[in-house]
Order: sequence, then C-alpha cells, then structure tokens
Amino acid sequence: MHPTSSLHSDSRKGSTRFEPAYLALHRRGELRRRASAATEGLECCVFCPRRCGADRLAGKAATCHTGRYARVASSFAHFGEEDCLRGWNGSGTIFLSLCSLRCVFCMNYDISQQGGGAEVSPEQLARMMLALQAQGCHNINLVSPEHVAPQILEALPIAVDGGLRLPIIYNTSGYDAPESLRLMDGVVDIYMPDFKIWEPATALKYLMAAGYPEAARRAILEMHRQVGDLKLDEDGLARRGLLVRHLVMPGGIAGTRDIMEFLAREVSPHTYVNIMDQYHPAWKVTSGGYHEIDRPITEQEYREATTAARLAGLRRLDDRRRYRI
Repeated sequence: MHPTSSLHSDSRKGSTRFEPAYLALHRRGELRRRASAATEGLECCVFCPRRCGADRLAGKAATCHTGRYARVASSFAHFGEEDCLRGWNGSGTIFLSLCSLRCVFCMNYDISQQGGGAEVSPEQLARMMLALQAQGCHNINLVSPEHVAPQILEALPIAVDGGLRLPIIYNTSGYDAPESLRLMDGVVDIYMPDFKIWEPATALKYLMAAGYPEAARRAILEMHRQVGDLKLDEDGLARRGLLVRHLVMPGGIAGTRDIMEFLAREVSPHTYVNIMDQYHPAWKVTSGGYHEIDRPITEQEYREATTAARLAGLRRLDDRRRYRI
C-alpha cells in the first residue's frame, strides 16, 4: 500500500480539509530517508532517462547543466494555470531552471536552455514553498523538476517542519526516469506531465531525445499507478491524481491521435487532459531550419486534436483555452 492523501471535514471554505501524502511519509521518517538516499545518488546521476552518471555531488554536470544545487528562475502565485490548479489565490509556482531535453521550439528557453535564475540551497527552496503557502496559494507547483528530484526531496522535510501543508504538483516534460518516480511515490499528490511527441524520429529532431516517447509512456503509466485519475474537491480544486498536457503542433507532427489513444486505452479513459493551443515559433525555430513548424497552429488543427481525443474515448478535457489562435 502506498500513502494516499486524505480529506477531513472542516467548516472553512470548502467542506473538506486536505492532508497531502508526504505528511504520512514525514511522520514515520521515510521522507528524510528518501531525501538522504536521493542526495547520495547524485554522485552517479541517473535521475533523467539519459542516465549520464555525472558526479553532481562534486558539482559536475552533463546535459542538464545542473550540479549539486537546483537553480530557480522564479517563484510566484501563478494565475495562468488550469482552473483546477489556480483556483482563486493562484498556483504556487516554482520555475526550476535548465532541462534534460533540448526542445528546439521551447517557449521558455531563457529558463530551460539558458539557465536563467540562481542556485538555491535546500533551506532557500523550502522557504520559497512556505512563502507561497503564506500568500494563500492552493498548491506548490514545481515546474521542470525532473533533473532536480533529489534537491526537491532535500528541501521538503525542511518545509514540512516549517509548516508546509499544500499538495505538491510535479509539473514535468514527461521525460522522467524510473528512479526519480520511485523516490516521488507517496510524495507527489498531482502529477502533471506533458506528452509532447509520439514518434522517436520526430522526438530526436525536435527534442534531441529519440527515447522521449518511450520514457513518457513509461512515466505516465507509473504516475497514474501512484495517484490515479484526477480528483477535485467541492470547490473544483485538484487534490490528487494525473493531469496530462499536450501541445498541438503545426501539421500534426506531435502524433496527437496516437497519444490520445494511448491515454484512453492504456492509462485510463478518465484521464484529465489539457489540449493546449498556445504553440508559436520560438527559440531555434525562429532562426531557420524548421520551416514546417515556423508558424502558429490553425483553428482547424486544434479542432482535429480535440476530436481525436474524443474519438479515443477521453471526456475529461480542460475546456479553458488560455490563448487565442
């Protein structure tokens, strides 16, 4: 049995009081044990599917360009996330810098590729979480955490000792290693992976990672095993479960139909999916060589993507389109 989040009656706004899963791990000392094991694992890093073996404890790094400590680009109450995450006080978002992928179209390339931000200690990261809670945010939303799972686990017991009680959102590219997800079992309440691209050759061209589709499939199945379908409380806030994001790409190059069929048939027909329409040319696409995706998507391409999801049997589609085509 894995730890699960629980809901208790409460007279405050919303009739339930939430307890995140990681508190049970913390009470029996398991959270600190995992943090210690994860930190030791940095000596020969396998925390992303590239399994580079870099000695990050000694400050060395490979593709992710991240050594002993995580880098943070920003920390704030985010009101641009899905309604079930942002609520009325915002999602407590911590943008972690750098990435193990090399997406040529990355719209946050200044953070993911250029490493904007500063290194933070575990204590500093914990204080960021507590500050977001103090602002009234509904959750702690860790963006691009895949390559810094050990550093997150190192900070979390410090934050819990300081009073952290919010659900943790693990907001990933989908390029997650089994080793990281095992460490996060019973820690994360809401997994929010992307599923970017279906075909290995396409992933190699646009993400510089031919193994991305296999890694994403494996990761999403494991995430769902841990937390199940997305559950909302009486106020419509997400409390536990899986939410998958998929960015519609020009010309259907992402393989949307195959991705939707995988989610419906192999994960769950009740998977909550946000089919996103905000693609626009960025990063290396704008400098040439990727003419086939050097344009926004069309209204027709977006409609085809949502139709593919419904034909696959998915019905829980996020209905708030945040950007106009």
